[in-house]
Amino acid sequence: MKTVRGVLRPAFQMAVDDDVLYKNPFGFELAGVVVNDSVTREALTRDQMRKFLKFVHDDNVYCKYYEVVYILFHTGMRISEFCGLTIKDIDLGNRIVNIDHQLQRLSDMTLVIEPTKTSAGTRKLPVTEDVAKCFQSIIEDREKPKVEKVVDGYTGFLFLDDKGLPLVAMHWEHRFSHMVKRYNDIYRVQMPNITPHVCRHTYCSNMAKSGMNPKTLQYLMGHSDIGVTLNTYSRD
Repeated sequence: MKTVRGVLRPAFQMAVDDDVLYKNPFGFELAGVVVNDSVTREALTRDQMRKFLKFVHDDNVYCKYYEVVYILFHTGMRISEFCGLTIKDIDLGNRIVNIDHQLQRLSDMTLVIEPTKTSAGTRKLPVTEDVAKCFQSIIEDREKPKVEKVVDGYTGFLFLDDKGLPLVAMHWEHRFSHMVKRYNDIYRVQMPNITPHVCRHTYCSNMAKSGMNPKTLQYLMGHSDIGVTLNTYSRD
């Protein structure tokens, strides 16, 4: 709506200036007619992130997901990109993760491989030694199924369900929800809602606050527009 108004308002203003119209019908402020009911995803503070990671690491139930949580907090990957990763995408020697696709589940429960969200989403993501070790642990602990499922020509996904199918974003969103609930059941100081996207937002915010060049951060986040990257952390 903002884009359409941006095109129509100057066109109708020309008509007003030429006395064809008395008033510009698109001269209104969008905020006056459209209520912004979007929910802002807030990044965690560094202290919150450390406490949550420690909790997951030490918890008897959720410790098996520690590497995943650590990776999402320290790479800024979209969860669909993470779900789409295969063993071949992880170059431990050079500490590079190849991101050129994402895994999605359609409404009819069909699994499909799709291109990254934007053309800029295709990238070679350098990772730290700690993140590389997390990937190594995941690969070493991965139970090889009797038959590797193939989704649109891709196979060797990092995490599989009981049927041997790769996990999708919804699985991880549910697990994050359960982890946060367990944390808040134990500790008096509550943890805010944490989702895989909050991990991504937190990574972006932390890198910006550490002084990373915005163009570099734009590449790492896979954003096609640097304005998107700047807006992601400008509120924090």
